[in-house]
Amino acid sequence: MTKIKLFCFPYAGGSTVIFNQWKKYLDTLIELKPIELAGRGKRILEPLYKDVPDIIEDVFNQIKDDINKCPYALFGHSMGGMISYELTQKIQRDKLPGPIHVFFSGRNAPHVKREDDKIYHLMPEEEFKKEVINLGGTPPEFFDNPELLEVFLPLLKNDFKLAEKDLFNGEILPLDCNISVLLGKEEDLIPEQCDGWKKHTKGLCSIHHFNGGHFFIHDETEQITRLINNTLLGDIYISQNSKYEVMRY
Repeated sequence: MTKIKLFCFPYAGGSTVIFNQWKKYLDTLIELKPIELAGRGKRILEPLYKDVPDIIEDVFNQIKDDINKCPYALFGHSMGGMISYELTQKIQRDKLPGPIHVFFSGRNAPHVKREDDKIYHLMPEEEFKKEVINLGGTPPEFFDNPELLEVFLPLLKNDFKLAEKDLFNGEILPLDCNISVLLGKEEDLIPEQCDGWKKHTKGLCSIHHFNGGHFFIHDETEQITRLINNTLLGDIYISQNSKYEVMRY
């Protein structure tokens, strides 16, 4: 009897805490596996990542033993979406068992860039703080605490630097699995940035819009987990992964 492991990756500055509420909504067949990144949570004393390959190698080492044993899926929001995408590409290059599904949340298609995109990590400190507050997700009073800011601000800037790295080399390499794209209705994305995800899979791409802006993930927990449940336990999963025996405990 095998559960589906759901590996989740947070947004810039986020930790595994953002997924805590999901446990009570996910189906019993889905095992929530939030991945803690370096520099936060229980790994707060570890050095920050120096580049994207560094972060991908780290998260791969955390899941590599599991991906050979059971079906699994990936979920990433914003920077976490970038991690999910690059991690799946690495897994495909290494010819390892791939995810049954990848959920890209709050992230534009990798190959579609805009000239007016903001580069947050290059902004002066005060402008950076203001823009991060405007994005939502970080309480304004957080920036008024000097002790927290001393630890959090370098982490946040480093995360934005990683998340804003343009990794697209001109070649689209579609993923082997089906994907779902989750977006806020008020996100500052053009249609091409949303629909462009369809080019990044050989399978099905479903796009879902939720109430709110970039951080809809905090307010739409029940709707998001319902989508995950229906997707991972649906007919598509069963038909494409019949080699696994999936049963309820």
